[in-house]
Amino acid sequence: MATVELRFSAQPEHVRTARLVAAAVARRAGVDEAVLDEVRLAVGEACSRAVGLHRSHGITAPVAVILTEEEKSFSIEVGDEVPGPGSDGAVSGVSGRGATPGVGPDEPEPDPEGDGEDEMGLAVISGLVDDVEVRSGADGGVIRMSWPKTPATVQP
Repeated sequence: MATVELRFSAQPEHVRTARLVAAAVARRAGVDEAVLDEVRLAVGEACSRAVGLHRSHGITAPVAVILTEEEKSFSIEVGDEVPGPGSDGAVSGVSGRGATPGVGPDEPEPDPEGDGEDEMGLAVISGLVDDVEVRSGADGGVIRMSWPKTPATVQP
């Protein structure tokens, strides 16, 4: 399992670099060329969200991006250090295409401090990526996205 870690200060101008690195690592890992634009867009949304959260909460810690190549898939985790609702380390939700990020089947739609931009970014990500997980806890939040590798690059 190959892993690349990227940390950058919470400045909007660094999001482009994260997108480019993610696309390059995804290409090397064997993600289908047709999906690379989705990777770039999803990482851009996730990193922009993390930068916005850090800046709005006065957090100076860097945004973390972890890119992992596994046997049959490629995943990216974008982490922020903004404590989630309740800050109890509980998983806030799992979502995929067509689902509202962070909302379970029996939970009401959240409106965290009326932050529509945050929810819009999560909606865009869930529209781009089939396999998305959004977690939030006392140490911050993580958006985990994964894509399958093309069959020709999957090693037995």
